[in-house]
Formats: sequence, structure tokens, C-alpha cells
Amino acid sequence: MSPLLPVPFADLERYAPTWCLATEADRWERRMTSSMAELSAFYDDAFPRLEEAIEHCDKYPLDDLPPEEERLLQLVHSLVMVAMAVEIFCQPKTVDSADAVLHRVKEPLP
Repeated sequence: MSPLLPVPFADLERYAPTWCLATEADRWERRMTSSMAELSAFYDDAFPRLEEAIEHCDKYPLDDLPPEEERLLQLVHSLVMVAMAVEIFCQPKTVDSADAVLHRVKEPLP
């Protein structure tokens, strides 16, 4: 099986099938259906690599990312969503949000 992420990020490969999600709605849904243990494990492993991942993606035009770099960027987007749950709410659900849902009419690209 071919790697989903660029080689320098092979240590995060195990998270790619779960967290390389193309839309914000998909990332939200994954966060809401994940346990805190899952969110924390992803956060603890990926957050220290965040700056390096952004610098790596910045080497390519945003509108023409190679597939591995596009997935790495998706992983970064997922990490941002997970960080709120881990750092602020200490749970997948947003505190005091009733039954918050996320519906986008159009997804920002990439």
C-alpha cells in the first residue's frame, strides 16, 4: 500500500485514514464521533509536527498540491478542529452549544 502522507511525516501515517478528510463537515463529524482518548492521541502526536507540516505544504502552490501534501494539509485542518476539543472543551462536543451542527453550502478549497 502506498503511503498517504509525504515521507517525512510517516510517523503520522496511522492517522491518515481517519483524519485526512476533504471537508470541514467531515472533520466535524469525525470529531463528534471520536472519543477523547482518540482525539488526545491524535493531538499529542500531530501537534508537535504542526509547524513543520505547514512549512512543508508551503513549498507547493496551494491550488496545485501533490496528493500526499493535500492529505497532509487535510490532516492539519483536522488537527485544528481537534485542538479545540482537546485544549478548550475537554470533550468532543462544543460546550454550551446545544445540538450544534455544521452545514456548508460551499467548501473552501483546497
